[in-house]
Amino acid sequence: MSNRPRHPGLDGRSMDQNGEIRRKNGNTRVDTLRETYGPGFAPNVRGDMHLDTLLNRAGARSLSDYLKNKT
Repeated sequence: MSNRPRHPGLDGRSMDQNGEIRRKNGNTRVDTLRETYGPGFAPNVRGDMHLDTLLNRAGARSLSDYLKNKT
């Protein structure tokens, strides 16, 4: 069997075979997230910025928090 997620999850998370939801890794790059959330995701931010850095600068605790509170 493949190690790939079997079921899509919310906000870039996915569910593995045992039903556990995996979160986006803090090392995920903004340009990778733009592939999911569109080119307008995190405007005026370089694509090579990591998710952890983006969340820290935005004062967000998670990707979900960032998406809810973005302006």
